[in-house]
Amino acid sequence: MALDWDTKNHTIEIVVRLFAENKAQFEIDDAEGIISQEPIIEFEDGVLLFNPQKSVFDEQNYLAVIPYEGKKGLAKSVADSLVEYLNEVLAQGQSDLLDFLDEDDDEAVFELHWDNQKLAELVEAKQQNDTDTYLPYPSY
Repeated sequence: MALDWDTKNHTIEIVVRLFAENKAQFEIDDAEGIISQEPIIEFEDGVLLFNPQKSVFDEQNYLAVIPYEGKKGLAKSVADSLVEYLNEVLAQGQSDLLDFLDEDDDEAVFELHWDNQKLAELVEAKQQNDTDTYLPYPSY
């Protein structure tokens, strides 16, 4: 995992990577059409934290996009839920990636699955009486 803070665009990207062994040396083409037979497959995706008033991005380039409230930042309940849910998504994704590499199906597609409703339910469960502390947007 890595963090990519773009101060000019007011975004913070949480970059995640999954790795798996391609034992059968399957030819795998990625989203950009590049074909690989590498012995180790690396899959990368990201969650973008953004300022709705200032950030510009293409939502399709990310697993999920989550707004924060300007300099006020991100509610702790959202941050905690994000970490918890992202961990679940990655655990399931690792399992799915291994299954994908075991299949001999030319039409099979691997991707991580994100459910905004599941994240919202986790956030709601973590909020306490509508009072929530905020993690402020970092200053530089």
